[in-house]
Amino acid sequence: MKWGIHFDVARKEEKIAELQYKMSAPNFWDNPDDAQKITQELNAIKSGVDTYKNIVAKYDDAQTLLELAIEEDDPSQEADISAQIEVIKNELENLRLEILLSEPYDANNAILTLHAGAGGTEAQDWTQMLLRMYVRWAERHGFTVETADILPGDEAGVKSVTLFIKGHNAYGFLKSEKGIHRLVRISPFDSNARRHTSFSACDIMPEIDDAVEVDINMADVRVDTYRASGAGGQHINKTSSAVRMTHIPTGIVVQCQNERSQIQNREQCLRMLRAKLFEIELEKKEEERNKLEGDRMKIEWGSQIRSYVFQPYTMVKDLRTNEETGNVQAVMDGEIDNFIRAFLAWRANLEIRN
Repeated sequence: MKWGIHFDVARKEEKIAELQYKMSAPNFWDNPDDAQKITQELNAIKSGVDTYKNIVAKYDDAQTLLELAIEEDDPSQEADISAQIEVIKNELENLRLEILLSEPYDANNAILTLHAGAGGTEAQDWTQMLLRMYVRWAERHGFTVETADILPGDEAGVKSVTLFIKGHNAYGFLKSEKGIHRLVRISPFDSNARRHTSFSACDIMPEIDDAVEVDINMADVRVDTYRASGAGGQHINKTSSAVRMTHIPTGIVVQCQNERSQIQNREQCLRMLRAKLFEIELEKKEEERNKLEGDRMKIEWGSQIRSYVFQPYTMVKDLRTNEETGNVQAVMDGEIDNFIRAFLAWRANLEIRN
């Protein structure tokens, strides 16, 4: 087998040794956040290498069993061999996903923002449903979720929400979700039980650490403070701890109200602003590359990427990859890995063709 050429086991084992060397430093845990990132990265790479080696071993065992069955003309081994092949196929799919998540910043934490589209309560309820879907997905994968800001709807749902989703490859997985999500259903808020179409926009950015240079001139940033709303007790109601930052040259607005102090909320806002400005630079480079490479479907804020139909039939369909399922409830409970895998494969194929 020559899988190692593609999976690059040697390079990954060098990376493992490098990370283990860093972890052996006496002051490794002086910065817990950096230490946790390194630990997560090491565990993820080791898991991939172990998966690869296990697949190779199982493949060799299956091949040996097949050769013996042929040599002894023993058809009774067919069921065992087929079962082993099925296990190998499933593990190869997981390995393929590991290989696809190799772009810069794929390993980073993700900043996810949802905004309800036009339509009032109906769109705000749909946005809350998507919020639940992503939180459930993150929990399934062992990621941690922190709410930076949430603006409740007027009657139900949410108007907007920003989450920090933390874990190795969080951005790599969730970059597939950027765009417009469309819902078709019989509205529970319509007394005439009419069918409604609602939209919610999802934005995904990688969280950028201090090692990445992002030039922010604070003279270009207007900082407003205000009283936070929602749950939080006396502190959140009586102090102007919430922070809103407006980057005047670009018009970018970020806000955070869920930390207890104004200083903490300012720090969170700066993290989001750095990520958004960095994302803009990435998009500029992507646009320039697209011009050189010719037309291709853009992965951008304004693109409608997925349709969720609850009535008159049930279906969730990704409009980029044509991946679909009729199990709407499972999707809304966070089972979106099939769409993520299809997107990563689709994107990789685009790169190869271009």
